[in-house]
Amino acid sequence: MTTNGDVESAARLVSFGMRPKQLPSRDVVYGDLVRRYGEDRAFKQLTHAVAAGLGLMVLEVNLQAGAVLAATDESVFEIKMDSYARQSKIRERRETEKVLHGLVHLATAALGYPRPDDLANDTYIGRVSVEQVDAMVREACRILDERAAEAEANNDPLADAPELEQAWRAYARRPAAAATKDGRLSSDTTRGMVARALRFLADQGFLVQVSGEQGGTYRTTPRYQVQVRELAADAAFDDLLELNVVSVANGGGTLRAAASDTL
Repeated sequence: MTTNGDVESAARLVSFGMRPKQLPSRDVVYGDLVRRYGEDRAFKQLTHAVAAGLGLMVLEVNLQAGAVLAATDESVFEIKMDSYARQSKIRERRETEKVLHGLVHLATAALGYPRPDDLANDTYIGRVSVEQVDAMVREACRILDERAAEAEANNDPLADAPELEQAWRAYARRPAAAATKDGRLSSDTTRGMVARALRFLADQGFLVQVSGEQGGTYRTTPRYQVQVRELAADAAFDDLLELNVVSVANGGGTLRAAASDTL
């Protein structure tokens, strides 16, 4: 029999999952609920039902990442790319602007976990920086531009993805860096866009800043690994990796963009 106490506990577990920086290892109640989720099938199903009622999907629950949730379509908790992009000062058409921001987040995920083994290894920790992500997207833009030029020379223009074509060209012509009057990185630059994306991911508990080097360097978290596992099923993620602009610098989890000469 499900009791009111069971429902309250399931709701509390979902509530913990909505606090991105809260971890089971730092909260006894949270840790107990995570263990109960793994051991009690009925409680697990109840937790999923509570989450679904709130427009959320439970991606994973474990002691390393905690309760990792994702908003379903039209959920009140959904962060739409439209809203995210509108908060910046990018002066591009709205659809192109959305793709620009999407490219940045996609590149961050690909740099954090460039190999399938990285996603499968729960102990793997990746590192990304503002300069790395910007260099990776710029290199991807260069490769895509070369492909487009070759296709046009063969009278076979790439007409199947006009928004993507506009996005990579918009990114390539935007300056990488420029300082504001108070010395901060301008949000109109590509590194300003990337810096904002990485700060956003850190606020969501997906990254943790470890230094201010290279525009800001971050390490990945188990919570982010769960999210990227979901993203890895997206064809766009595979397409970006197939451009071969990501390489692993060493076996310790420190990554670099292949075209970058800043590391």
